[in-house]
Amino acid sequence: MTLFPPVPLCSGSVTVLIRGFVADVGCELLYRNEEPGPVEAMFVFPVDAEAAVYAFQARLGGTCIQAQLHEKKQAQELYGDALAGGQSSFLLQQEGTGGDVFSCSLGNLSPGEEAALTLRYVCELPLEPDGASRYMLPAVLRPRYTPHGWDGEDVTQGVPRVPQGELPYTLNLSVTLQSPHGIDRVLSNCPLTPLREVTVSVAPQVSLSEAPPWDRDVELLVYYAEPHKPSAVLEAGLPGVEPGSLMGDPAVMVTLLPSLPEVVPGQSSAGEFIFLLDRSGSMGCPMDGRDHSRQRIDCSKETLVLLLKSLPLGCYFNIYGFGSWFESFYPQSVGYTQQTMAESLQRVQQLQADLGGTEILAPLRAIYRSPCLDGHPRQLFVFTDGEVGNTQDVITEVQRHQGAHRCFSFGIGEGASTALIKGIAWAAGGSAEFITGQDRMQPKALQSLKRALQPAVTGISLSWDLPPGMEAALLGRGPEVIFPGQRCLIYAQLHGQPQVREQPPPPRTPPGPCSPSCMAGTQASGAHPVTLCPRHRLPVHRLAAKSLLLELEGAMDTGSEGDRRRVLETSLSSGVVCSLTAYVGVDTERTQPVQGPLVRWGIPLTGNPGGVGGGSTGLEGSQGRGMGGSAQKYAGGVHRAGGGGSACWGQEGSSGQVRSQALAPLPPPPPQDVAPGVWATVLAVVWLHGRAAGQRDEWELLEAKAVVWVRGRAGEMGECLEAANTLLGCTVGSAVFGL
Repeated sequence: MTLFPPVPLCSGSVTVLIRGFVADVGCELLYRNEEPGPVEAMFVFPVDAEAAVYAFQARLGGTCIQAQLHEKKQAQELYGDALAGGQSSFLLQQEGTGGDVFSCSLGNLSPGEEAALTLRYVCELPLEPDGASRYMLPAVLRPRYTPHGWDGEDVTQGVPRVPQGELPYTLNLSVTLQSPHGIDRVLSNCPLTPLREVTVSVAPQVSLSEAPPWDRDVELLVYYAEPHKPSAVLEAGLPGVEPGSLMGDPAVMVTLLPSLPEVVPGQSSAGEFIFLLDRSGSMGCPMDGRDHSRQRIDCSKETLVLLLKSLPLGCYFNIYGFGSWFESFYPQSVGYTQQTMAESLQRVQQLQADLGGTEILAPLRAIYRSPCLDGHPRQLFVFTDGEVGNTQDVITEVQRHQGAHRCFSFGIGEGASTALIKGIAWAAGGSAEFITGQDRMQPKALQSLKRALQPAVTGISLSWDLPPGMEAALLGRGPEVIFPGQRCLIYAQLHGQPQVREQPPPPRTPPGPCSPSCMAGTQASGAHPVTLCPRHRLPVHRLAAKSLLLELEGAMDTGSEGDRRRVLETSLSSGVVCSLTAYVGVDTERTQPVQGPLVRWGIPLTGNPGGVGGGSTGLEGSQGRGMGGSAQKYAGGVHRAGGGGSACWGQEGSSGQVRSQALAPLPPPPPQDVAPGVWATVLAVVWLHGRAAGQRDEWELLEAKAVVWVRGRAGEMGECLEAANTLLGCTVGSAVFGL
């Protein structure tokens, strides 16, 4: 084993409070100087691009020092002046404009002295396809690819690297859970202690049962008893702060899961579907950074095959691959036919991670130069491991064409840039998904495809039922597109003071001081009771400020001085770090300056993402969240046997699989006047409904095409369906086939 020289960072301790769909996180970094002279340590680490970093403090000896938020240049000067004067100081800043990489610097730590730096942030928890709320502690930060001709600075290139498993510091994590909806179970990709309640008055807690090597993203999946229940959280303003300001007024966070009419799968034929696949060298790395796991490019190819087979008949499509250069299957998008489908499926199988770097701007511009097709809304699907340095340039390019398409993005593997993946989806009204470890990509990709097949719900307005004398002002960009089944978090600032009504109207059900309604052609949600949030740390205000900052910083690229000033004011007043601000603290209690030449250290991270390592990264306490056992085996057979544009299954591929699963020696011949292809397709559809209903999200689109196809070709469906049910031991009704 190669031993890395001792570094000042000894350990990291992370405490998480998950309240509903928000995580309040504290990260303590413990430093100890074992050198003969003073040291300066710089730690570069990843953070979710939408996390609101709002506090930074240090404990030096017996002194606790609260850092102050300043304009970034001023903070850097204060830190530099303190170092030059022999004072201990610390600096926390966002690196670049992406928002997903931070650096923490500690300077003039005396010999033998310890220091504990603590930063705090809040973040939203995304909802997984299976209903889990997902918290991820990002730990993997790979060097970002620097595109040709880009003149920006990328701090990730200079981070020291050590072989996997040899980081000289440890990680501990403890999580407390609070939810009015009830907690069903908690899973993780690391071993957990059992979920426990410490006392009657304390919320359930869970922690890592053993310290993992800090070379993987730590994931926690929280399953609530009622994950889709709408809610609202009201938070009072900060005492002593002027009313009318962001932090002085109350803020409300509304969680909506609108009920919207869905297009029946298989009925819509409109759409142009463009798939943009990262084929850079890093896509040849394992999904979880370990040799035994599958390569990112192979998982992406399997998902692309399934997506192609699930496209609606009559649509148009094209496939692009990019690296240092890009290639496309066709000069322009082509119609979805049996011939184009078969040809594309063969070509997908031949794709490799062999195109060099990660130049994503060129293929995007080529796609946008091709004219859109009348009557076929453009839907762009981007698959990438997200390692680019020019993130903001890419987001700006997508946003420039937001009116002409929707973008659905997929971050593949640990270390994918949350700024890039979330940014391009946000810019073009789509959705973002992340696939890490042993996640199955197919359910998330098919969920996005189903969203793309739905009509865009626009013209959304929000109305607020507030007491007289109060009004709500939306913070950040409100929901411009809503997909069926998608959760929306909305933030608003409440102005004014409630006035007493002489004769209050009859109470509404359920009552509450703030009841939002979301209108998108039809009422999407009614009144909801409000939960009062304790003022400690003001998580709702911080998240609201971050939502506003993301919008303002996007507009700041136009060069307006007014936009820049508003970004600064919002960041400084809320305490939330942005690209223009930084936290800095100086130890002014020390009377004697630190003596001696300063030794500078860069805290190392794991090196080669494809390095040697072992150990499972499967979800502890579960058999996986996708199809398991025979269901997964048969689904694979279904996807392989699916007949491309014809939407049928062949007798060999489908009934053979059914025969093996049902343990029948031979299937009976098809009923009279029923073609073998129709019989095989009916068998497949009946099996899916009868034996794999729990994985409906993975086969729904493919099955819908098959049902439409078989209805137009089957004679007497009643006899055919009865025979299929008898063979498979199922009781699937005729309504499945629209009879």
